[in-house]
Amino acid sequence: MRYGLQWIRSLIFTGQMYAMMAVLALFFTPWVLIDRTAAYRAVRTYCRWVRWTASWMIGLKTEIRGEVPTDEVLIASKHQSFLDIIMIVSVVPRPKFIMKSSLRWAPILGWYAIKIGCVPVDRGKRSEAIRKMVANVKSGVSLPGQLIIYPQGTRVAPGVQKPYKVGSAVLYRETGQDCIPAATNVGVFWPRIGIYRKPGTAVVEFLPKIAQGLDTDGFMAELEKVVEAASDRLMQEAGFSGDTP
Repeated sequence: MRYGLQWIRSLIFTGQMYAMMAVLALFFTPWVLIDRTAAYRAVRTYCRWVRWTASWMIGLKTEIRGEVPTDEVLIASKHQSFLDIIMIVSVVPRPKFIMKSSLRWAPILGWYAIKIGCVPVDRGKRSEAIRKMVANVKSGVSLPGQLIIYPQGTRVAPGVQKPYKVGSAVLYRETGQDCIPAATNVGVFWPRIGIYRKPGTAVVEFLPKIAQGLDTDGFMAELEKVVEAASDRLMQEAGFSGDTP
């Protein structure tokens, strides 16, 4: 009975979450047409709406720990579900992502992504796109901000081991920016797939920065060590034990 009730609450929550995405996108569009920086307010408003409705609709509280980065840095985050994206974007001032080039044509979503400075990348041309992004920021064509990357390249469920990809080290080298690692336990409550959401407290924790100066191997080793250790600690705190969420 309890599981069934929580599943229904999760379904209602998920439905309103996607409905509100469309409502807010349309509401903010005239403003964004005049001032592109309004796109940041739009995405933050949406993300904070999701966090707020999750807290009372499904009993899922969200907590940000550590110092929120506000300067121009890389944020290399553990990625377990859509919720960690929501939480990070809700607090950093100018979030942006590297995205598939095809997503620029996605209705509303692609337009907003371009407005906040997301970088569309064709397969095999990542380095070229990053160099262009850095040049655009320096020349004033693009706004500076926080580039959010996922070192494992995809969502990874709690308890699952997946290697860290060297692409994060390439970005660290190409951008010349310090890196802020981020750990999370959100997958314990909000899985990669499915409707059911568990009540509890989901955490994203910003960790001490990895400054410029490391070589590729050194950076990769340090990044994986600190993110995995902190994520394991947060998941244990959330009551997770075992090999599956």
